Amino acid sequence: MKQRRNLQSFLSGFVDAAKGLAETIRTQFNIRTHFVITLIGIGLAFYLHLSAVEWSLIIVAIAVVWIAELFNTSIEYFSDFVSPEFNYLVGKVKDISAAAAFVAAMASLSIGLIIFLPKMFHF
Repeated sequence: MKQRRNLQSFLSGFVDAAKGLAETIRTQFNIRTHFVITLIGIGLAFYLHLSAVEWSLIIVAIAVVWIAELFNTSIEYFSDFVSPEFNYLVGKVKDISAAAAFVAAMASLSIGLIIFLPKMFHF
C-alpha cells in the first residue's frame, strides 16, 4: 500500500510540473520566444549533424535558459502575491531575476553562435 502511494506521489509530481510548464508557456511571452528558438536550435543541430559534445552543450544551454525563465516567472508570481501594490524592493527582486534569465539567454546565444556559425559558414 505504501509503495503504491509513493508511486502516485511520484507521478503526481510530473503532472504538477507539466501544469506549471503549460501555465508558463500559456502566459509568458519570453518562454514562448524561447520555445521557438529551442525548436530552431534543435532543428539546426539535426541538420548540421552535431557531435555528441556539441549536442550536450546545446542541450545544457537550452536547459539553463528554460530553468532561469521558469525561476524568473515563479519569482514574479510570488512577488506579486506577497506585494500586489508597488514595492521598491520587490521591483529590485524582479529586475534581478529577469537579469539572471537575460544572462542565461546571452550565454546560450554565445554557445549557439560558437557551435553553429562555423558549421553554417565553414570558417
